[in-house]
Amino acid sequence: MLLHNLVYWLSLSSLAISSTVPRKASHLKPSPVVVERQASTSTRVPDGQCTNGPRTRNCWDRGFSIATDPDAKAPPAGKVVTYNLEITNTTLNPDGNGDRLAMLINGQFPGPLIRASWGDTLVINVKNLLENNGTGIHWHGIRQLGSVQNDGVPGVTECPIAPGKTRQYRFKCTQFGTTWYHSHWSSQYAEGVVGTLIIDGPATANYDEDLGTLPLSDWYYKPGFELNEQAQHSQTGPPEPDNLLVNGTHINANGGGKYFKMNVVKGKKYRIRLINTSVDSVFSLSMDNHPFTVITSDFVPIQPYVTDQITMNIGQRYDVIINANQTAGNYWLRVSPGCGKNKIQDAGVPLGAILHYSGAPEGNPNSTGVTMRTTCNDETNLVPFVINQVPRSVVPAARELALNRFVDQSQNFLFRWTLNGSTQIVNWETPSLQTALEGKSNYGNNSNVHEMKNADGWYLWWIQTTTAVALPHPIHLHGHDFYLLGKGDGV
Repeated sequence: MLLHNLVYWLSLSSLAISSTVPRKASHLKPSPVVVERQASTSTRVPDGQCTNGPRTRNCWDRGFSIATDPDAKAPPAGKVVTYNLEITNTTLNPDGNGDRLAMLINGQFPGPLIRASWGDTLVINVKNLLENNGTGIHWHGIRQLGSVQNDGVPGVTECPIAPGKTRQYRFKCTQFGTTWYHSHWSSQYAEGVVGTLIIDGPATANYDEDLGTLPLSDWYYKPGFELNEQAQHSQTGPPEPDNLLVNGTHINANGGGKYFKMNVVKGKKYRIRLINTSVDSVFSLSMDNHPFTVITSDFVPIQPYVTDQITMNIGQRYDVIINANQTAGNYWLRVSPGCGKNKIQDAGVPLGAILHYSGAPEGNPNSTGVTMRTTCNDETNLVPFVINQVPRSVVPAARELALNRFVDQSQNFLFRWTLNGSTQIVNWETPSLQTALEGKSNYGNNSNVHEMKNADGWYLWWIQTTTAVALPHPIHLHGHDFYLLGKGDGV
């Protein structure tokens, strides 16, 4: 369940504050020898003046286009776009099963869409109106180049926002695409502290209209804090979700609630921004009679490819284009738990949302879908549009990170994940970033800090799961993209 957040923090402390680790911290573990990365630019699209439109989505403006490598440059200062968010205690009933305790942003679920353009600066004021919780908002996938203090992780990059207090997050949009934001304080995002974020920019394929973000999530009828405590002492694995939600809504097993509906006009092409905002679910998606043209993986524009289904792990985003070229009617967007045991699989109702053509009668679809995958394999057709060459010289210098787990029977079978034998314990009063900025060398035994000696370099890491029983587990790096070079069983 929420235990994967622990590994998120471990990986963050290892990598995301690399540019601020003091040189005199000689006690830190050595990093791999690194080769300076060289930014490259595709020649398929002229990196010159052009205007973005339905037939020229590869263009942007001011000499920037899909051929521009965002790692090398971004548009000069654009607009300053400001949002005000308030987090409160409340209740929520997204699928008609009944109210449960929740924490929401501006009283809505998902939280407000935040939208800016490539090169803009986002200023987001977050006020904590929770009764007795601190909080902090993480902007998932944002590089935070020169603004790591805005990453939003209590105990690592900031102190928690105390009840009644406000923090201002400010960062430049050096990337473009689709992402989400969520609380990084304990179990709060399972309670509803989550929203979506779009940074408009060029694309690798044309489309007529943007249907916006489509967040997918699992849903639990008990509060996340209660289930997180249960999961940490469970000997049978994390709790199973009771339902799934598409853009914050779904029907329940007894027929209450409603499906989310996407409205389209025949003859147009539409961009849909898919996001898996789940706590503990992998999803496979397909749309009856409407193949996906996949154009973006997370914040990385890719060479477009066509598929009839796609698999999404927690935190992943895929931007897809569909062609509304079928007979006007209603079609299922099918969302299936990708793997593992899950109550959602036995819900007894169709799972997903509805694609509705203008002029068609209202109602549930009777369309036929494809056979859905039941494995958790990664997508294999992800080729970045802008290619960066990784030198082979990084391979001999690779460093291994050992991912393991332990159970403390003396603490009621307390379950913990570890990275290199350490389970992170954060100090909310003294975040790791503060320790670095003060030039101190002692981050604490449970910070698991790795010094990255060279900026703008390639590093190769072996993530080796050493659990006695094979347990797959996600790894998310704050402030970085990574290339998955391979995986397999054994050592």
